[in-house]
Amino acid sequence: MVFFLDYFQHCRDCHMKQQERVSRIAALPAVYHSAFTTADRETISRPIEALVSDVHSGAVSPLDILRTYGKVAVKAQVRTNCVTEVLLPSAEEWLSSPKSSTKGVVGGGINLQGPLAGIPVSLKDTIAVGGYDTTVGYSSFVGNKTPADGPMVRLLKDAGAVPYVKTNLPITLLSFESTNAVWGRCTNPHNKDYSPGGSTGGEAALLALGGRIGVGSDVAGSVRAPAHFSGCYSLRCSTGRWPKMGIATSMPGQEGVPSVYSPMARTLGDLAYFTRAVVGMQPWKYDYTVHPLAWREEIEKEFADEKKKLRVGILRTDNVVDPSPACARALDMAAQALKKDGHEIVEVGDNAPPDMYEALRLASLLLNADGCQMFETFMRPGEWNDPGAAQMSRLANTWAPVRYLYYLWVKYVRRDPVWAGLVRNWRAQSAFENWQLVKEREAYRAKWFEWWNVQALDILLTPPNATPAVPHDGMRDAVSSCGYTFLFNLLDYTAGVLPITHVDKTLDKLPTTFNLKKLNGVARGAYKLYNAERMHGLPVGVQVVGRRLEEEKVLAVMKRLENALGDDKYELLDITALD
Repeated sequence: MVFFLDYFQHCRDCHMKQQERVSRIAALPAVYHSAFTTADRETISRPIEALVSDVHSGAVSPLDILRTYGKVAVKAQVRTNCVTEVLLPSAEEWLSSPKSSTKGVVGGGINLQGPLAGIPVSLKDTIAVGGYDTTVGYSSFVGNKTPADGPMVRLLKDAGAVPYVKTNLPITLLSFESTNAVWGRCTNPHNKDYSPGGSTGGEAALLALGGRIGVGSDVAGSVRAPAHFSGCYSLRCSTGRWPKMGIATSMPGQEGVPSVYSPMARTLGDLAYFTRAVVGMQPWKYDYTVHPLAWREEIEKEFADEKKKLRVGILRTDNVVDPSPACARALDMAAQALKKDGHEIVEVGDNAPPDMYEALRLASLLLNADGCQMFETFMRPGEWNDPGAAQMSRLANTWAPVRYLYYLWVKYVRRDPVWAGLVRNWRAQSAFENWQLVKEREAYRAKWFEWWNVQALDILLTPPNATPAVPHDGMRDAVSSCGYTFLFNLLDYTAGVLPITHVDKTLDKLPTTFNLKKLNGVARGAYKLYNAERMHGLPVGVQVVGRRLEEEKVLAVMKRLENALGDDKYELLDITALD
């Protein structure tokens, strides 16, 4: 009886939240449902710093800016189902009562003298906004409104930013897709049959379609894969550089591979400005987890223009899943552009870094050291689960003798040591075993530290993923194909993603000699989904990696790379597609 009662409550809560969203959008003033005006287009194309200056001088009304981006959100929602909570009515109220500082008050006003004055910001659904639910895609979280803004939102409002919508994500937060039963499936803005990425996929879809700036989280690539899949920009900050308090999560207590909150944007200029502005707000005064580390302009300037010749490492494969033709071509475009610009290109395959398969194995066990128990505790009977997370959970809960037999079969019959090594100990770890894993993590980090020192690299370029966007429910096969991003979570390195090109059905098709059956289990899962003809037009990005706490350097090099691309620079989606 309890099972059925919980199931029916789950259905009621999902229906209620979706109807609430529909009602809130329908009740918005007519201006939010109208076509884009010339003024709207100018606002969307104007850099953040120019808009902030206009708000400071009184030349532009922050309410007009909000309504422009409200239009973007409403239209993007129709196209991709990227929006969860609609904050626009509250945002108008916050703007009607500007403040100098009102900390801890429900929805307190906006500081229109701050460095982000009047700039609308979208937030991943995990971020707590006073008076609104933070569901994380779980129906059991429906109705969990917090009475006051969390520290991150308080900081943003004190900086002058205007939270206006929250965005879609996957239940469990452990997927490069963004689907859940509470809010439904989010789709890629370039192709509705594909994922926008995850777990910050709704954010990426909105930004690709004209959104401004946003905040997401990243534990295995969750702001970088969406930027790569959807065609926008993101920065994975190192732990302690960006605030993270005032959120809900599917895995509270997980610290083996810490999740970090990080910025995303439609343009690189906005990403850099936003990051500088937030760090300039001294986030350590809002959030005890943040290091008291001010923005280092001298480092940004050094790598933006003073250092004329950079030493750039090119990591072409993680030796688990070779990049698809589309992703390899994007990386080569980036490398050639930097080489033409006078920078030294170092093929790191000639002096390979520490074993990246070991990183994938170690990070996977650390992230799921509870045997997938925590994220399941929030689920109700009958609740839809991400197919990749469901697969991980099934394996972790398989009777140990059966799992061991499966391991033996994979390793000795299928002759696949890569997949076998991942499943061998896929279960809940004891406290002793978890400590051993942390010890291995620190030893692995030390190896990379020494390797980078020997290589004397300024920066490292890699694919963000082996393939472009996955089709819906594709994570059933590609759940373990995340090594290009997950590696740098394990190392806690700063890493940014910028779009480079689009999939070309002719240039990026697989060679006729390609044989899926010869691949290891991880690579086979990824390549089952790769089809250049179906993927034609999807974005393809490149990952720019620095070492720990090198946000200034990474953003500066991202800008130099984009400048070096010249006429080959990625073209953003035209917002006229939304009208």
